[in-house]
Amino acid sequence: MATFTPISLADGARIASAHGLGGCREVIGVSAGTVNSNYFLETERGRVFVRLYEQQEADGVAYEWALLEHLGERGVPVPPRVKGPGPGELRVAGRPVAVFQAVAGEDLCQARVDAHRCQAVGAALARASKAGEDFPIVRQGRFGLPDVLRLLERASAENRAELAAPIARLRALHAELSERYPTLPQGVVHGDLFRDNVLWQGADIAALLDWESASHGTVIYDLAVTMLAWCCGDSLEWELARAMVRGYRTERELAAGEWEGLWWSMRLGCLRFATTRIIDVHLKGTYPPGYKSFQRFLQRLDVVEELTPGELEAKLS
Repeated sequence: MATFTPISLADGARIASAHGLGGCREVIGVSAGTVNSNYFLETERGRVFVRLYEQQEADGVAYEWALLEHLGERGVPVPPRVKGPGPGELRVAGRPVAVFQAVAGEDLCQARVDAHRCQAVGAALARASKAGEDFPIVRQGRFGLPDVLRLLERASAENRAELAAPIARLRALHAELSERYPTLPQGVVHGDLFRDNVLWQGADIAALLDWESASHGTVIYDLAVTMLAWCCGDSLEWELARAMVRGYRTERELAAGEWEGLWWSMRLGCLRFATTRIIDVHLKGTYPPGYKSFQRFLQRLDVVEELTPGELEAKLS
């Protein structure tokens, strides 16, 4: 599904040549993802991963590339970029192109997620956060509360009966968060560390992928989103969530206010991803039934809102 803009063999040859990879033998579409177009290229010098940025311009591309270099230099397992033209200088159908070395590894289905892996992901997330503390570029994300409100208004304009109640609930949550979301420690935030953005080699993490949505933001929000992504099957699985928090705290202890901030941030994560899945998946109507359903985040919101911030801390600490 994530091949919105096609790459021809001629495009592949142009990309390979610009990055010193010789000729291009094959272009292979990658189905994962809902925003960008992703491909593997088989080149004379091996396989590489290619992204076409569907929603970012050169400034966003430059931010991601600089962040990846910064994190990689500090030991965070990120995919190395193949050197070539500068951000936005090489394009396919007007979309900026990035080329990364293909990292060997596999992502996990939810059935294979266990406490050990959640603890490892929590620790890796915290290490990345600490590595980003001296990153000099401050760039706000594309999914702040004003951006989410614009997306909700766009969804409302479709006048879809099945979305009336969910959008009303999300609007009410947005209004509450806009007024009451606390001021919390800031830093580099991945913002999208779902299962398909972590590659494994056996029990070890091989790479943290897809920093395209990374930004400067509320640090604890990253832990909230990652818990929502990794620790929920039919409901939130507390053993997995505790393991992730335990791993996180081995590398970065929560500051004053961040336990309560975690409750607010989990609700913010539900708002963000329910909204973007309405826009990017449900309204497009091109995905299989149930694929990345926005309803899953409303169900997660139900679980979080059954608890007070103190009760959430008691379950996780």
